[in-house]
Amino acid sequence: MTKAALFDLDGVIADTAVYHLQAWHKLIQDHFDLDAPADLLAQTKGLSRTDSLAAILSGLDLTVTDDEFTQLAAEKNALYQQLLANLNEDSILPGIADLLAALRKKGFRLALASASHNAPLILDKLGLSGTFDAIADPRKVAHGKPAPDIFLAAAKGVGCQPEDCIAFEDSAAGIAAIKAAGSFAVGVGQQAARQADIGFPDTAALELDQILDSWHK
Repeated sequence: MTKAALFDLDGVIADTAVYHLQAWHKLIQDHFDLDAPADLLAQTKGLSRTDSLAAILSGLDLTVTDDEFTQLAAEKNALYQQLLANLNEDSILPGIADLLAALRKKGFRLALASASHNAPLILDKLGLSGTFDAIADPRKVAHGKPAPDIFLAAAKGVGCQPEDCIAFEDSAAGIAAIKAAGSFAVGVGQQAARQADIGFPDTAALELDQILDSWHK
């Protein structure tokens, strides 16, 4: 049986979420002279860039044209990429490098299932470019999380059935996507752990043997 581990990126492999928040704050401040509330930005966790922008604009009761929307999304990405210059191998979250190695040793194929269009760039900066067997392209799936599309694409990318995959996520939308795909959901952090098949407070607490025992029950 081919088995695989599917990973979200932001908040699971590296804490790039802080850079997203900084970029959104600057974008909204520069264009609308407003501060985006923390609870509003928290709702974008796990969502694509366009879905996040739509949620923020709606939450702030702002209306823009289609062209302005496209421009704002592109500018946010440029701001985010500038902030990613700070990323390096030390930015990998605690326990993740060992977990990836342990999964590989146990015969798991590894795939990335992230909504980030910048995933290849981020993996390169983290020194993990050669670690994953497949990277699902969010631009080639019909629907973002909480739809299962990105996880189904990741499983397909490593030639694995979704039910033969375990998947790691730190957002409620991501956990919903994993379960809709039919995979075993591992939640990282309070938000994700509540709805996952098994949950952990942070990446440092992840225990592979415990996860596998729970998966096979």
